[in-house]
Amino acid sequence: MPRIPSSTYRLQLHKAFTFDDAASIADYLSELGVSHVYSSPYLQAAPGSMHGYDVVDHRCVNAELGGPEAHKRFCTRLGEAGLGQVLDIVPNHMSLGAENRYWNDVLENGASSRYASFFDIDWQPDEERLRNKVLVPVLADQYGRVLQAGGIQVVRYGNSFQVECAEQKLPVAPQSMQAILGRAGEQARSDTLSFLATAFGRLPAPEYADRRTILARDRDKRVLMGLLARLCLEEPALADALERGVAELNEDRDALDDFLNQQNYRLAYWKTADQQLGYRRFFDVNTLIGLRMEREHVFEETHALVLDWLRRGVVDGVRVDHPDGLRDPAQYLRRLREHAPDAWIVAEKILEPGEFLRKSWPIEGTSGYDFMNAALGVLVAPDGMKELREIYEEFTGEATNFRALAHEKKINASQEALGSDVNRLTSLLVDICEANRDQRDYTRAEMRRAVREVAACYSVYRSYVQPARDEITCEDRATIAAAIECAKERRRDIGAGLFDFLGAVLTLEVKGKLEAEFLMRFQQFTPPVMAKGVEDTAFYCYNRLVAMCEVGGDPGSDGLSVAEFHAYNAKMQATHPHTMATLSTHDSKRSDDVRARLAVLSEMPAAFGGALVRWSRMNNELRAEMLGGRYGDMPDRNTEYLLYQTLIGAWPITPERLKAYMLKATREAKQQTSWTASNTEFEDALFGFIDAALGYGPFVTDLELFVGMVKEAGRVNSLAQTLMKHTAPGVPDLYQGAELWDLSLVDPDNRRPVDYRLRAKMLHEIKRMPAASAAAEAMRRADEGLPKLWTIHRALCLRRELPESFGAQAGYAALPVEGARAEYGIAYLRGERVATIVPRLVTRLDGAWSGTTVELPEGRWTNRLTGAEMSGGRVSMEAALRDFPVALLVRD
Repeated sequence: MPRIPSSTYRLQLHKAFTFDDAASIADYLSELGVSHVYSSPYLQAAPGSMHGYDVVDHRCVNAELGGPEAHKRFCTRLGEAGLGQVLDIVPNHMSLGAENRYWNDVLENGASSRYASFFDIDWQPDEERLRNKVLVPVLADQYGRVLQAGGIQVVRYGNSFQVECAEQKLPVAPQSMQAILGRAGEQARSDTLSFLATAFGRLPAPEYADRRTILARDRDKRVLMGLLARLCLEEPALADALERGVAELNEDRDALDDFLNQQNYRLAYWKTADQQLGYRRFFDVNTLIGLRMEREHVFEETHALVLDWLRRGVVDGVRVDHPDGLRDPAQYLRRLREHAPDAWIVAEKILEPGEFLRKSWPIEGTSGYDFMNAALGVLVAPDGMKELREIYEEFTGEATNFRALAHEKKINASQEALGSDVNRLTSLLVDICEANRDQRDYTRAEMRRAVREVAACYSVYRSYVQPARDEITCEDRATIAAAIECAKERRRDIGAGLFDFLGAVLTLEVKGKLEAEFLMRFQQFTPPVMAKGVEDTAFYCYNRLVAMCEVGGDPGSDGLSVAEFHAYNAKMQATHPHTMATLSTHDSKRSDDVRARLAVLSEMPAAFGGALVRWSRMNNELRAEMLGGRYGDMPDRNTEYLLYQTLIGAWPITPERLKAYMLKATREAKQQTSWTASNTEFEDALFGFIDAALGYGPFVTDLELFVGMVKEAGRVNSLAQTLMKHTAPGVPDLYQGAELWDLSLVDPDNRRPVDYRLRAKMLHEIKRMPAASAAAEAMRRADEGLPKLWTIHRALCLRRELPESFGAQAGYAALPVEGARAEYGIAYLRGERVATIVPRLVTRLDGAWSGTTVELPEGRWTNRLTGAEMSGGRVSMEAALRDFPVALLVRD
């Protein structure tokens, strides 16, 4: 049986928070009630990495975290504190750079590299100039201009040579060394050097499938390099000749250009990447290259260390990052389960509304975004959400159809950032259609548009059809059919027959080698279209209620009913009772407490609308007076709307934090500025507007009064979703530092240092008190975050005490809430002994339950948060929540 945690605590490790730093808080985490530390990836990452997802070497532990010795101390300390460990792993991609020995070998040897089979590279693209080459788009300008300006140089390091440009050091192809060695051999009249030049030039160029010849070539290359090193050491004159040869090569631009053309890579202007890159990336990040994890030798080598830890019990489980990027996620997860039968495995599978994890996947569940959105959805007011839509439309003039906006942004992403992926798919489709007489007359342009349209019409991240196993589910058929019909409706300028043919390829009705390759690559393409188009763009454009703009969420939704929330939990209990449940992650666009506070706006849309009008009027005057009117109407109304919601959600916030967030948000939105084409005038106007607004006393006073209206209700929302996370089906995860109120925004804001001394001190203080006085003290010190810490601690302790009430056999049952205010209560039972009661829409409730009751099973119940006792049967909601905003009841 898998080693199931009772709870996890997420730690972000980096050079400023190392293994030893993590080890120092083990006792605190154990006393808090956590069972497992959940660590960010800590295999060797690129230098300076603050997150660990840019792995460069799977064979060793990150040196910046302290290396293997510090890792051993960390693991030992966790064991001493009674804590287990869960590790985040990254199978989809690796980081490029000098530290990645696999990648450097590929740059040096091309398709003849020992590691060419590790990476997802197209060695035979349509463009002949890029065949058997890797595009390296690092230059700041056109290649010819950079070359002419001396921005590309060959540099000798002993017996080896490198190409240096744009602060990069790239290896040279062994065959190309003939140009340098031959010239030096002639000048020095060295037969030995001339022989080596000829020998390097005669090295074979096998493709990656010819493993035997590749290994023999690698052996010969190493022997030749050794001979060259010895020759340079024994005959210094030859070393001088090599140095002169390199200098002459760098001076002769034509010769240098010829030498660079002999490399297994093509240096290029950075802007070429979006349309011409020949390798699969992690989304649109050029420095993260896709791995061919479906190949068993790639899996074995990249997972050897992690699997060893799992076998030895050093690590109890793993969280798999971005499985949807893999060619065959189900195969990967089955292979992982076979190697680690006792591990707790969850995957960062982003589920869209109404979608559930595949039952056939041999894992415990997801990393919890689905719970995050369900917990928030039940806390917003549907009627208020509708009114907010009208307010947003009137204030900004923006369209409020989120689905239409999301589709538009997905199309844009596939045209721009993901253009090279579209080109690769289109080339495959052209070849497929060319071999089919009924389809061959469609143009390449039509096929490209069709590929983009179908991908944009996918309602979920991807399908999981597997042609090698002739495997397709009814769910996949429905997803693909809906996307094809959507595409046909939206693009009537393209023949419907092309879309139907695409659908036939995607559903295995038309089969073949090329068709299978297209299908597999298309399924890897739709996730980045969704991620870049929706989560990284549309979510920053559609600002009706930004709390709803979270991974896997639907900002166009008006929330969930209590019945729908119960149905979701019942489904989880029946299918994935040990999934992860979370409220904040390293990828959250806003912390759980910011979202909880912003949810209150749905309860009081008119008050928010009135505040918008006042604040905009105040700050419009500032535009003219304090900014001199030089920026006109910048920032735009949509940005201004987002700014006010951000201030409400994260107040108090410094101008520096606010500017950093708003810069990121507006660049992600790509409406006024972007990462690749920054609009400095707009950004200057935005910063000036923020400085002026936060420096204007009447505005700040009014803002603080409004925040005061929503702050307490936001805290109740926070406690409600926090308690639900700890008692609903699943394993609750706590993001670092979030045991107190945490008003963080998106990274890097949510990765600020955590004050663990303060948290340990507060926990020590509250643990020494009886439940009744602790609850009262927590409420008295609410501004310090004590109510949240108390709720988390008591819930975690209960999970340790009564694991049977939260496991696979515990069950989940909604408890009846009846009376005039029944819609404001959520109550449910776990097992036979644990009941959760929380309120919702508390500003409308205003503490007046009007005789509303909850039906508890018979018996004697104790509230673990207050110590209050009550008998089963009809219990007044007012009595259950009198002394603390939420109730955690245990039957004696």
